[in-house]
Amino acid sequence: MTSNPLPINLSALLEQRTIEGERVEYKEGWNPTKVLHTICAFANDFHNLGGGYLVLGVKEKHGRPVLPPTGIDPDCIDGIQKELLRLGNQAMQPAFHPLVADYTFQGEAVLVIWAPGGESRPYKAKVSLGKDVKEWAYFIRRNSSTVRAKGPDERELLGLAATVPFDDRYNQTARVEDLSRRLIGEFLDEVGSELVREAPTLALDALGRRLNVIGGPPEAPFPKNVGLLFFSDTPHRYFPATQIDVVFFPEGAGGDRFEEKVFQGPMGHITRETISYIERNYLKESVIKHPDRPEAERFWNFPRDAVEEAIVNAVYHRSYEIREPIEVRITREDLVVLSFPGPDRSIRMDALRMGKAVSRRYRNRRIGEFLKELDLTEGRSTGVPKILGAMANNGSPPPEFESDDERTYFLIRLPVHRQAAWNENLVPSQVTPQATPQATPQVTPQVERLLLKCQGEMLRTELMELLGLTDRKHFAKIYLRPALALRLLEMTIPEKPNSSNQRYRISAHGRDWLKEQSGAT
Repeated sequence: MTSNPLPINLSALLEQRTIEGERVEYKEGWNPTKVLHTICAFANDFHNLGGGYLVLGVKEKHGRPVLPPTGIDPDCIDGIQKELLRLGNQAMQPAFHPLVADYTFQGEAVLVIWAPGGESRPYKAKVSLGKDVKEWAYFIRRNSSTVRAKGPDERELLGLAATVPFDDRYNQTARVEDLSRRLIGEFLDEVGSELVREAPTLALDALGRRLNVIGGPPEAPFPKNVGLLFFSDTPHRYFPATQIDVVFFPEGAGGDRFEEKVFQGPMGHITRETISYIERNYLKESVIKHPDRPEAERFWNFPRDAVEEAIVNAVYHRSYEIREPIEVRITREDLVVLSFPGPDRSIRMDALRMGKAVSRRYRNRRIGEFLKELDLTEGRSTGVPKILGAMANNGSPPPEFESDDERTYFLIRLPVHRQAAWNENLVPSQVTPQATPQATPQVTPQVERLLLKCQGEMLRTELMELLGLTDRKHFAKIYLRPALALRLLEMTIPEKPNSSNQRYRISAHGRDWLKEQSGAT
């Protein structure tokens, strides 16, 4: 039996630990009973988190991996894989088969088992693998542990029978060929998956099954809805109104004039393109100089982090069965994000408004899984608290969250900062009571290194190579995004932030900053 790379970045599981505890378990050696129970728990996906990963050959302490790994005997790996196949057929009901891959990490062989949320839950497994043991039980994840489902948990799990979330269903109106190999390759490249090297040699069906965006029998494969949403150039063909509309009302919502831009395409792309478009055109920083103190007061009309969280929340939680787009409305008074439907009725709106609501049910677990990989969401009910924190840190009025009793819609309103000034085109401008130079932006050492390395127009890979970096997520989070947010760096194709031809260059503001730093030294 052969072993193939999975669509993951192994360092995310072991070194960075970006996968939360409920979705990963480390085991020093091969224990078939315990491995079986954990696979069963991941397949049941009790909290709709997308299943999880078992890493064999790594010791754990307090839920964290102990490195370097102890490793698995390479001569045993083929036998373990055959045993997993047997257990999936004979020790689980319904039958379930995870995906398995072996890696070499820090000089040791490591076996990774990926058990995505199953399509035929609930699953049960043999309590023991003894010859005469006939007891079966349901298993679920409880924080970072695998436990037997009992009482209310078992009843709730049984209530999930035959309910496959919309984003994880087969789409029988589409064909496998409707998925774009190019988009899949770009995704694997961006998330740093080791599968990216093998992807060009795989048939599209095989590649899609490795990403769990294609299912069905070999003779009649179908793309899953989540695959069409992220890896089709035209998902709106299959899900009408799958788009984000940005509407700006220069004269207010009751005025006769408005500017509209519609974003259609793969969900990861249009989410970022929408955020980038709003940031370039409607998010402006104001600077107030005070004669009685050296520090300038700086704030944004709408803080970017709050805007990003509001839009990503809508993409994550909207229903793609409802033919209504996500709408972002911008006026001089507020920025509003509207999506359909609203939060689950189990969530109390007063708790949500305080940032204390925790959802146990996610409408789109697979969409959330891909948004997490793209570093657009944490998927742990942190969106609303982040919006509250971003608005407070910016000195803005608190955000407003609204829905009706039937939860048919969800509206997030971000009021404009009270002191934001607007020029004649209703675009925020700088407020400068005294004509003094602007305060120097707070630039981290990492951003400064990036600026010093950037020469002309450069690809992301070229910048990473000059900086000696290999982790794309780390580079984007610590270096690239802060430099773009401070407007020290700019894109050569700003209207298409995810373009494979995208290059970066130092902006005029960045050149001024570098000149100022050079003069200071």
